[in-house]
Amino acid sequence: MNIVVPFMFKYAVDSLNEISGNVLNLADASSTVATMATAVLIGYGASRAGAAAFNELRNAVFGKVAQSSIRRIAKNVFLHLHNLDLSFHLSRQTGALSKAIDRGTRGISFVLSALVFNLGPTMFEVLLVSSILYYKCGAPFALATLGTLGAYTAFTIGVTQWRTRFRIEMNKADNDAGNAAIDSLLNYETVKYFNNEKYEAERYDGFLKTYENSSLKTTSTLAMLNFGQSAIFSLGLTTVMVLASKGILSGNLTIGDLVMVNGLLFQLSLPLNFLGTVYRETRQALIDMNALFTLLSVDTKIKNKDLASPLVITPQTASITFEDVYFEYIDGQKVLDGISFEVPAGKKVAIVGGSGSGKSTLVRLLFRFYEPQQGNIYVAGQNIQNLNLESLRKAIGVVPQDAVLFHNTLYYNLLYGNLNASQEDVYQVAKLAGLHDAILRMPNGYNTQVGERGLKLSGGEKQRVAIARAMLKNPPIILYDEATSSLDSITEENILGSMRDMIKHRTSVFIAHRLSTIVDADEIIVLDQGKVAERGTHFELLENPGSLYSELWHTQSNRVLNSNNSQKAENSSQQSSKEEERRKLQEEIINSVKGCGNCSC
Repeated sequence: MNIVVPFMFKYAVDSLNEISGNVLNLADASSTVATMATAVLIGYGASRAGAAAFNELRNAVFGKVAQSSIRRIAKNVFLHLHNLDLSFHLSRQTGALSKAIDRGTRGISFVLSALVFNLGPTMFEVLLVSSILYYKCGAPFALATLGTLGAYTAFTIGVTQWRTRFRIEMNKADNDAGNAAIDSLLNYETVKYFNNEKYEAERYDGFLKTYENSSLKTTSTLAMLNFGQSAIFSLGLTTVMVLASKGILSGNLTIGDLVMVNGLLFQLSLPLNFLGTVYRETRQALIDMNALFTLLSVDTKIKNKDLASPLVITPQTASITFEDVYFEYIDGQKVLDGISFEVPAGKKVAIVGGSGSGKSTLVRLLFRFYEPQQGNIYVAGQNIQNLNLESLRKAIGVVPQDAVLFHNTLYYNLLYGNLNASQEDVYQVAKLAGLHDAILRMPNGYNTQVGERGLKLSGGEKQRVAIARAMLKNPPIILYDEATSSLDSITEENILGSMRDMIKHRTSVFIAHRLSTIVDADEIIVLDQGKVAERGTHFELLENPGSLYSELWHTQSNRVLNSNNSQKAENSSQQSSKEEERRKLQEEIINSVKGCGNCSC
């Protein structure tokens, strides 16, 4: 349809020129010729409208196809990221992942639009224009057109390849700036505590400066590219117009042919300009898409075996067994060194030890965030490496040390434990966790927004939410990873009460720092340097004065006792000070009375 427009313009000019020779005077023309010229002009307008209509129809059709494709790809990438193992996420920054997904999906949109719906029609249009010029005007016109196209394409490809490195630098600077901003805003309170707002702003500005420099290089080289493209096209257009003028003077071409050639070349300039933009932007889009598809190519280390079976478990069979397990995060640095122990079904077992002894690693291995280098782990008598991951993780509930909540309502965060639970179930677990009454006192009740990572709630409230949603999951095995270590004693005791209600008739493992929270455990396992150093009940372990557990217990008990004694001493000092002030006041009153008795008043 685009090719028709210059032809209609040519016929209109030739028809009008035919009326009065070289002078276009429609008033002197016969009605038949004038009518024909008018009809041609109307056809010219209709062809332009038709070309625009087909272009918009193409865009409308493409929109649905492109957006559907982008949605599927973005969803697959998002799901793939969630399926990757924990070590991948610990080594990546969330801001960079978000940027990669955003730019990658936009790159896919552009490539689909450019290659499928524009590049093909553009190449066809170029060949068609060259053929028409060859047929209507001769080989020199076709050669000039193809030569212009060849020079234009070669220049565009060469300069664009050179500019690619600037785009890569700009993307890296953009990622760094985004990461710095997100990291600083997530740690808003820490920034405030140390009065480092200006430092954070300067640090962010440093990344922005790097991005600015990279962006300026990209922009300046783009200007050079655009100028070169325009110069090449202008040279080609001038050459063809000179050839057309010579054709008119020789009588081989008409004025309409000159107009047609000019129109065809200008009609071709739009696809040509777009062709340059397509290559330039496609190169940049491919860089962005490469980062996105690199994420898809990352293979998770933790995956289901081909014949993985679902976990068969009941509360009566929910035992946990570690059998000679060795594990290290870094080669040569053992975290677990041949650990073996069993947690019987329905029992409460506590695991204690110093920092770095491997306590939290046990939780990660049991949940299959990592695989042990040696040894086996069994749940309900079944090796977890042979089990379906979804069924294994469905059977285990975790209450972490730092309960991180979604930036949503309290109800949403509670429901997250079991998305199929009823409203009554949510209310019931909130009551069991001692959270229901506190929620009702809030202005918006269960619809209260908890803020980024739950920052609008206190530490105790967040832990109660974590306990409640673990209750809602209703798993046969519960893991508590130092769930109360950051809470005050009163809040801790209240939450422990909620925990006791929760672990009835369940297998529970407590990773504990405060030993007072696991006195009632059926067995306590003491870790030291990645090995099981001691095991037994609280009282059995205390019977050995030289045991590691006994030392830990007395250290914590003395710390509490010293704290209480310090408080008592402070109270006693304050009381003595008040008594001294009272004694001095009494002496002043007595002396005043004595003085008054000796005077003559």
